[in-house]
Amino acid sequence: MQTRENQLKFWQFLPASLLFFLAGGAGLFYTITKMVPQIGPRWLFFFCLVMAIAGLMTMPIFFLHKRFPSMPAVEALPILRESVFVGVFVASLVWLQIGRMLSPGLGLILAIAIVLAEFLIRLWERSTWKPR
Repeated sequence: MQTRENQLKFWQFLPASLLFFLAGGAGLFYTITKMVPQIGPRWLFFFCLVMAIAGLMTMPIFFLHKRFPSMPAVEALPILRESVFVGVFVASLVWLQIGRMLSPGLGLILAIAIVLAEFLIRLWERSTWKPR
């Protein structure tokens, strides 16, 4: 169990969250308002969307880990990775919707695949965890 000194704090994630959200939001705004939808700007749109959603979701994921602690306690990297996974999930849904291929079943399968990938990564991290 971590002591109070080793626990993650809200302020540790705030700069990264704000930087991701503001950079992604500014990039989205610029891409949508100033660019022609060709192949380069389309990839820039998806990149900025992932950044904006990851920045937006960092704090809720941090608070979920605070509310439901695990053993061993989660470090900073899984919180950031999970927020990027949410950004990739949303960008994938947008990409599928642009092609008119998104359905509730496909969205559910994609969500299950991402949750399963995160579960397996956390399982692997826990199996290689060494007490200090």
